[in-house]
Formats: sequence, structure tokens, C-alpha cells
Amino acid sequence: MGPKDISIADYTYHLPDFSIASYPLAERDASRLLICRGGVISETSYREIAAALPEKSLLVFNNTRVVEARIVFQKTSGGKVEIFCLEPPAEYGGMAAAMAQTGKVRWKCLIGGASKWKTGQVLVIKIGDVGLEARYLEKQDDTFLIELTWSPAGLSFVELLHRAGSIPLPPYIHRSPDASDAERYQTVYARNEGSVAAPTAGLHFTDRVMDDLRSQGMQQLFVTLHVGAGTFLPVKAATLGGHVMHREFISVTRETIERLRQARIEGSPVIAVGTTSARTIESLYWLGVKACSGLSELVVNQWDAYEEAAGIEVTAALTALLDRMETQGVSTLFTTTQLLITPGYQWKLARGLITNFHQPESTLLLLVSSLVGEEWRKIYQYALDHEFRFLSYGDGCLLLP
Repeated sequence: MGPKDISIADYTYHLPDFSIASYPLAERDASRLLICRGGVISETSYREIAAALPEKSLLVFNNTRVVEARIVFQKTSGGKVEIFCLEPPAEYGGMAAAMAQTGKVRWKCLIGGASKWKTGQVLVIKIGDVGLEARYLEKQDDTFLIELTWSPAGLSFVELLHRAGSIPLPPYIHRSPDASDAERYQTVYARNEGSVAAPTAGLHFTDRVMDDLRSQGMQQLFVTLHVGAGTFLPVKAATLGGHVMHREFISVTRETIERLRQARIEGSPVIAVGTTSARTIESLYWLGVKACSGLSELVVNQWDAYEEAAGIEVTAALTALLDRMETQGVSTLFTTTQLLITPGYQWKLARGLITNFHQPESTLLLLVSSLVGEEWRKIYQYALDHEFRFLSYGDGCLLLP
């Protein structure tokens, strides 16, 4: 059976509402950590994670920063229209350039109350000294193309969002964001703005834990994947072949790729902190495969891992990618990935995963299954039976197959 034939119904479980964490714990690193090492389950806390990791591990973190992507407009008739800013169109050439736009921008959005908003109609709000207009341009598949214009026009788009928007909590957290979410729905190492969802595996890490990891000889690397709203969505198709994986922006420095290559040569275990970090570093291999083939466009599509020839050794693929970057004179790789990691995927770089507990019938659960196989059922049942907290603000697990 190929990956497109996988039945989504085989990746479900009963998740009661009381197991979903609505708020974070008072202390990030007090969250519980389930460890599954070679099929054996144990428990600790994130505060003690350094002792649970293999010696000389190289941990890869996603340093994206969540933006205040939710904007609510009040119509003169009294109705509300909520705009959820997802991603820029291709015309801007990437997330960083799009976030830096001043005065006006076009953006792909989800719309709450779209039926109340007609094509060409302009919505207006004023927050303090900031005025913002939104114009409905067109519907594009499951999203809407919206033009946003604001004053003062010298503000960048990310500055506008800081002033006019709010943090977009996941839909399974049934409450409005409060002041604490502005801090707690960000990792302590968040740097590059562009996500509409947090890389939640990293929410448990504190400066104290990061220092402890360094003192124990653990290396730390940072990549950027800007998380899209598609990360929340369950797979609606009966089989995986009917699901379209969301495309996300990634950026990785040459130095990071070189250190990953060196870790591979030395045999140091690479541990991905979160599914987004895992997808980013695994995408580097497939980008390297394309570089080896001489392809001019380096992007990762949904089915590349199952259709491209995978006989190229990992260090050779990373070397080809580095050579391409050197030839082009670039120090940071900016591209997109649509990589779908599902049962049957052969992992290339990551040898372990730190992650939260995911929704039933989600691509994130499929990724976990691809790493640990059918043991995911035992892991999740243990977590439910022992009252672990699930999803974004919940507890997590360290998977070392």
C-alpha cells in the first residue's frame, strides 16, 4: 500500500474535551514529559529533559515567532467580520519581504462571517492612531485574497499586526486570547515573525532548560518554518491521496546545514524539537536531492519523498545543497516545503522527536506514526490513562525509536 492509499480512519482515537489543555501551566518546564525509548515508556518533566536525551545530541529548534494574525472588523450594521491572515501571495518573494511591506499589502486569509462581506466592500477600523481598511478582492479555493491598507503608511505590516491584531489561538482552545497568551503562546527563543500558530513542542523550554542542555554537552541549532493554519486541520479525505498538504515558508542558514552534515558524519543523534523542525530538516535532504539533479527550482512538494529517487546518501545531498548556495552566493536558504511525512517515510536526518500530543486524524499524528509505527497507539493510550494534557498548551513526549 502506498502513502496515497492510507486510510485516515486508521489514525483516530477518542480525545475527551477534559484532556485538552485550555491554559498553559504556571511554569513552562513543569510540563510532564512522556519518554518512549525503544518501546519502553517512562515519565519525567521538561525540567529534567537533558538527562533523558542521548549523549551529545544535537537539538533542532524552530525559532519562528507567532504574529497577531487575527483582526476583527465591526460593520456599521453591527455584524462582525474576522480576518485571519494566513500567508502572502507569491508576488512578495517570501515571508520576510511580505512582513516588511508598508502602507498596503495583499494577503491570503480565512474569513469569519464571509457571507456578510461582499466583493469590493471596504471594512474600516481605527485602533488608537492606526487606521486600517480591508478590501475583499476574490475567493481562492479555501482562502480569500484581501487587500489591507493602513495609516500611518510608514508602518510595516508586522508592526500593523502588533497594533491591530491579536494572537490566533487554535480552534480547539475554546476561549478568547488574553494578555498572558501574548507571551505564553511564543517560545522563549522566538525570533523570526511569520507564524499563525506556535511550534508548540518548544513552549516547554525555558532559559534554564536551554542552559542545562548546553552544560550537558547538547548542541542547539535553530531553523525557521513559519507555521500555517493548516497545521490545525484534520484530514477530511478518506485516504491521504485526497489531502492537500499546506505549503510553508522555511529558512535555514548555511552554518546550520553544515553543522547538520557534520553531525551526520560524526554520528551525533539529531533530535527535532517539534514536527515543524522535523519537517524542515527532512526537507533539506530532498532539496539536496534536487540540487544533485541540477534542478533550478529548489522547493519540496507534497509527494517528493515518495516519487523522487532516494538513493543519494544524506551527507552527499547536504553537500550538494551547500555547493548550490555557495555558487549562488547566498548565506541563508529561503524556500517552501509541502513535505508530507507519513507511515512509509524513510527518515533521513532526525533520529528522535520531542513533540506534544496531536489531534486524531491529523497529519501531525501521521508523522508521529511514521517514526514509531503502531506504538503511537500505546503511547497515546498511556498518556490518556495517566492524565497527560493534550494539544498546544498540553504536555509532551520524547520519542526515541
